[in-house]
Amino acid sequence: MRTLVITGGTSGIGRGLAHHYLERGEQVVVVGSDPERGAAMEAAGARFVQADLSLAGATLDLARRLRDDLPVVDALVLGAFRFQPARRETAEGVEFTFALYVMSRFLLAEELRPVLEAAPDPVVVNLCGTGLGKGPLDEPARYRGFDAVRRGAYANDLLAVAFHADHPTSRIRYVLHNPGFVDTGMADTLPQPRKALTRLAARLLARPVAKALPPIVRKIDVPELAEARRLTRALAP
Repeated sequence: MRTLVITGGTSGIGRGLAHHYLERGEQVVVVGSDPERGAAMEAAGARFVQADLSLAGATLDLARRLRDDLPVVDALVLGAFRFQPARRETAEGVEFTFALYVMSRFLLAEELRPVLEAAPDPVVVNLCGTGLGKGPLDEPARYRGFDAVRRGAYANDLLAVAFHADHPTSRIRYVLHNPGFVDTGMADTLPQPRKALTRLAARLLARPVAKALPPIVRKIDVPELAEARRLTRALAP
């Protein structure tokens, strides 16, 4: 039985992945911020850990708890994300999109390396907009939500490059995956009428979660080291 840790695992793609692996008899730990959604996942057989991943302190505390409780993690799926139409800062003074979308993913992949290395075929799957963004990474004077997402996507591309460069002998495969436009509730944070329009567009154009899962499952079950190395070479300066 493998152990999977899925951030953003109480909704959308993360929840779909959690249910997929629970049905296969795997141990699934889902990380989220909503206790009601977490309770629903626990009723389905998952273990729920509540954490605010937009805070570095909370993310580091989560990593410590997971290292203490889980001797081995076979797969770490980084999927926590929340679209922010207006700029906001966390209690630590960090722009929210960067904190949740980039900083937490960097910290978890690094801090959970010891328990990932203990697995026979460990993999980190970063669900992000890989290929959508490019530099510079500096935040402009005027905040735009989708620009913040694109900067975060480029930063996640660089996280994969840096992980392999910093740990060249590691057995951990760090894989990026862009699930594309999936109906995952991104509109929830938008004001009206954009919320209604985005929900309508999602119903008409977005793929359902079930159809977004198979390529992610393949990356978890058969980690594509060659793909990760090709990406590293392509993005290396």
